[in-house]
Amino acid sequence: MKAKRKRHDPQYKARVGLEALKGVKTIQQIAKESEVHPTQVSDWKKTMSEGVAGLFGPGRARTSDEEFERERKDLHSKIGQLAVEVDFLREKSKQLGL
Repeated sequence: MKAKRKRHDPQYKARVGLEALKGVKTIQQIAKESEVHPTQVSDWKKTMSEGVAGLFGPGRARTSDEEFERERKDLHSKIGQLAVEVDFLREKSKQLGL
């Protein structure tokens, strides 16, 4: 019977990849300590080194600005909706004499 595949969360992969990028230990040592295959450690290291450039690029700031504006619009529309509902309920309670 085959063993069940292990699924590693992104934080774990980042920690192992960062450790490999530091170069203090060999990939073999890191793989043994982390109980993963050395090829997997190399892949995570490569992914880390390629992805780091995106953290400092102009696209990241623009995405967060766009996300901020979208969230702001959503919140403003929600506030407007709630204000209308409150006004409606006030009028209804006045009509009912509550």
